[in-house]
Amino acid sequence: MAKGSGLGVRGVLLLALIAVVVLAATGVWNPFPRMWDWVDRSESLAQPQVAWQERVDGTPKSVTIAGDTVVVEQRTRVEARALATGGQLWERKADWAAVAGGDRDAVVVVGKLLVKGYEVLDPTTGVTRRRDDDAVAVWTYRNLLLDARCAQPTDCTLSAWDPRGTTPLWTAFLPGVGSGLFADNPGLRGTRRLTAKRIDEAAAGPEPAPPLLGFPVDGQVHVVDTANGSVLRNVQPGREERLSVVGGRLLRITARSQDGSCLFAISGVDPATGQEVWRRAGINLRTADNAGCAQREDPQGARNVLVGVGPDGREAVLDGYNGRLLWVGADGERLLAVDDRYAVARAADQRSVVARGLAGEQVLWTRPAGGKAGAALTPYAAVVVDEKPSRLIALDPRTGRELAVLRTSANALAVGPGGMVIGEGREIAYVRFGAAANGGTAPAPGGTAPANGGTAPGGTAPTPGVDDTCGPKRELCPERAGG
Repeated sequence: MAKGSGLGVRGVLLLALIAVVVLAATGVWNPFPRMWDWVDRSESLAQPQVAWQERVDGTPKSVTIAGDTVVVEQRTRVEARALATGGQLWERKADWAAVAGGDRDAVVVVGKLLVKGYEVLDPTTGVTRRRDDDAVAVWTYRNLLLDARCAQPTDCTLSAWDPRGTTPLWTAFLPGVGSGLFADNPGLRGTRRLTAKRIDEAAAGPEPAPPLLGFPVDGQVHVVDTANGSVLRNVQPGREERLSVVGGRLLRITARSQDGSCLFAISGVDPATGQEVWRRAGINLRTADNAGCAQREDPQGARNVLVGVGPDGREAVLDGYNGRLLWVGADGERLLAVDDRYAVARAADQRSVVARGLAGEQVLWTRPAGGKAGAALTPYAAVVVDEKPSRLIALDPRTGRELAVLRTSANALAVGPGGMVIGEGREIAYVRFGAAANGGTAPAPGGTAPANGGTAPGGTAPTPGVDDTCGPKRELCPERAGG
């Protein structure tokens, strides 16, 4: 009897494969999509389980929570997803995108590189609310949208808009907007944020517009009042000076070389009068590089405060408005995050992080953390990132109460009133505050945030109170000042 009679195992498998291919090609039965979904299934980005997790087409450039949506900017497109489910709501081609407005009036601003104009989109539907064909640069804030258009290189107009408005609130003349000021949020003369690994620099979303902005134009700084658009002063810096606009003041920062070191001095000037209001010497705002005293960077800080290093090596936080010291670190303490309300620092023992209120420097909370821990402050949560084991932790910035504790190697991309978006590669996921901290189930996000520091929808994070949204000197709410 001859061996090898019949098809054998390989032959049977080959015939079966041919049959499956024929069935799939004729539309009778196609198992391949389900098989690929099984192979391509993503592991959860974090434990405890996230509310939802989705894979986007490209690695996100930025992620912003805008009301009930999550806006994801990618290299050549922008898309919006539902905050409650992660389902895609819309997408469109765009070279850049930014979010303006707050929880109730957010909009998405999109445009193309080297092409004038932009569009203002509804974050839920993607429908165009307003279109501009002439602007060369756009700046987005929580309460304002600014654009600049130039008839000639030295003949430009700056306009301010309500995020959802259709007519300008004011316009101002600028003699040019300088080289490099194009697309979304080009750099102005203000402060540089403290940064942390695995926490996106823009995780807090759009900030409120500061009372004054400094536009660099042809070596000068033009100081513009954001309340009415008046150009208060055009200032030429001295040879050893760097100009910055912080906390409603024009700062003249000097760094002078003497005896092999840099001698620093800061002068706070009222732009309306040109009069010096305050002065401090000996505090290094980290504006000069290591090679000498040439100042090439803006000072570090956030909103109306500055971060510097005193002659004794201890870090300090200054009020940009009056130069007052708001916080001085202990020996060996390292500032990780700061805003107008709080300062979060790594303790000298490298084993914990400490949060203090800037009003009185009282200790608000302390929690264990490793020597490489980082942190960021947002209106809704303080985010701490730790290693070995890898953790992302969201805390109530006032009390230190845990809002979310995640075992994850992902990055914190965006923080909102009810939760935060984390991501790694092309995967993004949403974590609701409260659910991941205590194992409970938080209500779905949506609705509006309480006005006076109550519980936010979709979780248990505090929302900014009136004092937070108005600024430390209520400069953002002039109609309520003194009320």
